[in-house]
Amino acid sequence: MPAFIPDLPVILAFALAAFVLAVTPGPDMALFVSRTIHWGRSHGFATVLGAITGIAVHTTLVAFGISVLIVAAPAAFWALKIVGALYLVWLAIQAIRDGGGLLVARAGGRQPSWGQSYLTGLGINLTNPKVALFFVTFLPQFVSAADPAAPGKLLFLGAEFVLVSLPVVVAVVLFAEWLTQTLRHNRWVGRALNWSFAAVFMAFAATILLAEGRK
Repeated sequence: MPAFIPDLPVILAFALAAFVLAVTPGPDMALFVSRTIHWGRSHGFATVLGAITGIAVHTTLVAFGISVLIVAAPAAFWALKIVGALYLVWLAIQAIRDGGGLLVARAGGRQPSWGQSYLTGLGINLTNPKVALFFVTFLPQFVSAADPAAPGKLLFLGAEFVLVSLPVVVAVVLFAEWLTQTLRHNRWVGRALNWSFAAVFMAFAATILLAEGRK
């Protein structure tokens, strides 16, 4: 087996973590819903492609940047984990306040180009703290800091994240109209999603604080 391929238990554990992140409501999902309902499926898929590009950027930065931080400055990395966990707690609080959770843009306005939708998807993924914190603080937990093949394994896991999350985001685009109508006409559904959104963020905060780096 090539050195850049992680062990099967690692692949399966990461697939589960990636799926949990993919189904958690957040800015990316809200954008996919908004663009699809307002401008059509092609714009929804354009934003998905932009988000996938953002994932590639996150993975590359982790593989060739954060891996060095793990080896050279474990104390700094632990501090980063604490800051990340606290930020996730703050996001959880925001999710249960008015305006938190899934937000769908208002109808109307000038139709953007596919390129603009792509760049919007890229931008919101790169600035999405949920995704950034997952890749910065959670992804390295699945490799050993002393493994010379760590960068390659991190890139492999990044590709795995795309494969696991792609069916989820495609389903979001295909069923965006139904989801949007549900959120607009049933306020309790939006509130339930907000609380679920907060609970998952709190769970990730606890995971970040309690999980130790692989020896």
